[in-house]
Amino acid sequence: MKKVEIALKRPFDPSKLKWRKGQGGSGELVYITARDVMDRLDQVFGVSGWSTKYEWIGNRIVCKLSCEVQGVWVTKSDGADDTNIEGAKGGLSDALKRSAVQWGIARYLYHPSAFDKNKKPAEWATPEGFDELMAKREGKEIEQWKREYSDGLQN
Repeated sequence: MKKVEIALKRPFDPSKLKWRKGQGGSGELVYITARDVMDRLDQVFGVSGWSTKYEWIGNRIVCKLSCEVQGVWVTKSDGADDTNIEGAKGGLSDALKRSAVQWGIARYLYHPSAFDKNKKPAEWATPEGFDELMAKREGKEIEQWKREYSDGLQN
């Protein structure tokens, strides 16, 4: 994987994760906040290396999330409806989070084996476990991996 992709896909510290009841008795759902997404984008691309644009398509808010990757601006989009709790503000946040998933941010949260029934993350769904797995895949010692692939590119 490329360094940017690894930094985007790296799991969040479990303390950042939030849980809520799903609709229609679908169980509990795990999520991150829009601010967590913004922090990850800042960390990977810097504050001037990403931008958002919002558009309405019918009743859906679409977030166009653009990031500068190797000198080229790339846009990925997704949308959301207003939320029952925060209306349009919630829809804006959800659209950003959904477009961030297009970039790989927090995509692991959708994997069925990412958490057990007690909300404990699988080893690979933690920052440390992810780093160890990626180091092993690259045939590198964990310390070498950490030197080459920090959890952010702008640090």
